[in-house]
Amino acid sequence: MSAETASASAALKPAPGSKSPKGGGKPAEHRALVLTGYGGYDKVKVQSRRGADPRPGEVSVSVRACGLNFADLMARQGLYDRLPPPPICPGMECAGTVRALGEGVRDLQVGDKVMVLARSELWQEVVNVPASRTFPMPEGMSFEEAAALLVNYITAYMVLFDFGNLKPNQSVLIHMAAGGVGTAAIQLCKTVENVTIFGTASLSKHDLLKESGVAHPIDYRTMDYAEEVRKISPRGVDIVLDPLGGSDTTKAFHLLKPMGKLISYGIANLLTGQKKNLMAMAKTWWNQFNISALQLLSQNKAVCGYHLGYMVEEAELLNSVVGKLVHLYSQGKIKPKIDSVWPFDQVAGAMKHMQEKKNVGKVILVPEAPKEESKKAEK
Repeated sequence: MSAETASASAALKPAPGSKSPKGGGKPAEHRALVLTGYGGYDKVKVQSRRGADPRPGEVSVSVRACGLNFADLMARQGLYDRLPPPPICPGMECAGTVRALGEGVRDLQVGDKVMVLARSELWQEVVNVPASRTFPMPEGMSFEEAAALLVNYITAYMVLFDFGNLKPNQSVLIHMAAGGVGTAAIQLCKTVENVTIFGTASLSKHDLLKESGVAHPIDYRTMDYAEEVRKISPRGVDIVLDPLGGSDTTKAFHLLKPMGKLISYGIANLLTGQKKNLMAMAKTWWNQFNISALQLLSQNKAVCGYHLGYMVEEAELLNSVVGKLVHLYSQGKIKPKIDSVWPFDQVAGAMKHMQEKKNVGKVILVPEAPKEESKKAEK
């Protein structure tokens, strides 16, 4: 048994004196994606882990699909501070079926379909998680959609509505508009009357963005997006969603109208290649936006910071947001867009696809290769 397998097994041992879980049978070895060290795409490898019975208050879930997020790409390079050092299993979200219940779990049953949100450890065939970190899947939702909902849609909802206070007739600039959070934000903007959406993305994605509701797609690779926004809306926009960091945050602030809101929720500019780029890090931090509270007074603008990785303990708040999202899904007002589905064995290709910004929507990982009928259904 490898050191990381032994460590994982020890971490999953039931609490002393706990009763046997209901359902599931004896835990067996399962496959997991493990970050073995910081660096390129080859640092995430498929390894075997031996599970354990769920502890009191936990459920054991047979995982059917996992979400790939920008935070996972940063974690691979050692740029994400919410994970312990390698070896570690990444993964903040997954979906599957409950296979066993720990003592004291009353609100779930074996066989229930659930979505799971956690700080890490979810890129596995079987996971044990606190029951409070699970959310029932709505009727008609696929496992791939469920694995695409939590991180992106919680983020988009909270930055737009809790921080942004989005209202009818306002305007929003969405960076990386074709990505997971971007597509979620576009759909959520469309639930509010007469919202004008500006979205940055490469030219090849503009037709899809227009179809989804973006009034003004901007090719950030060949144009100065700030100038393009000003040409259309000289006064600027009401809300900027900023996952970029560095000098782009400064540009975002200056694009705001009076009473406008800038919400920073990432530093994607740090990622310029497979491995950590010290020059990119230095440039990003050197150009990082700074402003004092006194300066904000005269500007009549707001600057907010959002990081879902620091919110996973806020069960009551997240339950409320997920409830609203499930209601919107059931009404047909939002629907996760799946870009592609990759088996665990092809995780390097999935990460490369996302890091090179080739995706339109969510990149999904599954333990096994998708069946042909699943592939046809997504086309």
